[in-house]
Amino acid sequence: LPNTPSGYPCKPPLLVTENDFVFSKLVPGIPIPPFNAGTTPATVTDLPGLNGLGISVERVDIGINGTVPMHIHPDATELLIMVEGQMTAGFITPTKLIVKTLNPGDVMVFPRGLMHFQLNSGVGKTYAFAAYSSTNPTLHIVDILLFSNKLPTPTLEKTTLLDSAQIKKLKAQFGGSG
Repeated sequence: LPNTPSGYPCKPPLLVTENDFVFSKLVPGIPIPPFNAGTTPATVTDLPGLNGLGISVERVDIGINGTVPMHIHPDATELLIMVEGQMTAGFITPTKLIVKTLNPGDVMVFPRGLMHFQLNSGVGKTYAFAAYSSTNPTLHIVDILLFSNKLPTPTLEKTTLLDSAQIKKLKAQFGGSG
């Protein structure tokens, strides 16, 4: 089968149905500890009609005191659309911190490849929809990258300026060792 610009094979035209263009499961995400946040993505694997369009969407749910931790999408810009509750969101550039408290109807953009976060800053649950400039955006969560592996604690101490006790606590939280 021929590939689209996104690299996914094209479905034979005679096999395409309306179901390839509809996703009916953009429901609340299951909260994941320790962050108390969950997401429900609709990427090209869930919604084949996205193939070749360069876009996808996700529902982002954050419980009370929850957060979507510092993360990066190296291959996508994110557009966050607030629906319910209150969320503080921000991103970091080499020279600037951009942070804003968002309310329903607010929209915030996170440029491709910049580290960013969202946290529930309200009194109840909060949720938003995120649109991406990729049919299947990559996600790198900084905590997981740093602390879920065998990178030696002394190396992390030197490169993060965290002390050994903090690193060991985080490695235990995220399944790392060393």
